[in-house]
Amino acid sequence: MADSRTNSELKLRTISSFFVALIVIFGIYQGGLIWTVMASLIALISLSEFYGMIANSHEHELERERNRERRKVSVLSPGIGYIFSLIILLAAMKSARPIFIALVLSLEVFAVFVLEIFKRQFSKGESYAVINAGGIILGVLYIAIPWACMILRRDYLLGREILFTLFACTWACDVFAYLGGKAFGRNKLCVYVSPGKTWEGFVVGILGSLIVSAVAVYMFKLPNYMIYIGIICGVAGQFGDLAESLIKRELAVKDSGHLIPGHGGMLDRFDSILINGLLTYLVLEVVL
Repeated sequence: MADSRTNSELKLRTISSFFVALIVIFGIYQGGLIWTVMASLIALISLSEFYGMIANSHEHELERERNRERRKVSVLSPGIGYIFSLIILLAAMKSARPIFIALVLSLEVFAVFVLEIFKRQFSKGESYAVINAGGIILGVLYIAIPWACMILRRDYLLGREILFTLFACTWACDVFAYLGGKAFGRNKLCVYVSPGKTWEGFVVGILGSLIVSAVAVYMFKLPNYMIYIGIICGVAGQFGDLAESLIKRELAVKDSGHLIPGHGGMLDRFDSILINGLLTYLVLEVVL
């Protein structure tokens, strides 16, 4: 019974992954407005899931002194996060300079503070400025900025080929790590974060990512040094996966959402690509 359920879940996960991959490949191939809209939608849905996890874990029950009525208070203002994230994502389509993004992030913090000022004034002493600003800005830094980097990267030289390589290496790492862990897994990698992951799966995931990056470099006629994308996706990508597992552990949730059958939420499906996209942009546009 357990094996049958596992096989059914694996089949569902595979089918979902196939259709998600097709949609992403189409968006990257088209580029321009289509890729911007697609990447922005993924980012905003992921952001919604992230804010939802935080909000649910930080709902405060306050007891009024007079009538002892218990009520729940939301400590996050996700609308501010969505607005400023959308500004950053759309600005990426116009090749916004880093200083613009930094200014937007700073303004976002002040927008939260202004909202909390009014909230405290009209609720007679209730405000959550630090928690609110921290949660909102964390979501933008963790999710919106990496996707903005991938929007920017598409319009640069060899942007389409590099993004194809980036996603292919990320997905290959996921598959190889899973298969490697199932076949050879003996030594746990991070038992208190993600008990199912093993060192053997970790190593096989890196090898799978490197193989795919080498194939992509050959197919797309990319410079040989582009094989580093395989190293980034093989190593950093797995820590990106662990990072989301850490968040879910701390917030006591199993999945970020239920949008994608077999995977959970949008953030669950695209957790590894966040750090991979960020580092690839950093190396290509800042370091090299």
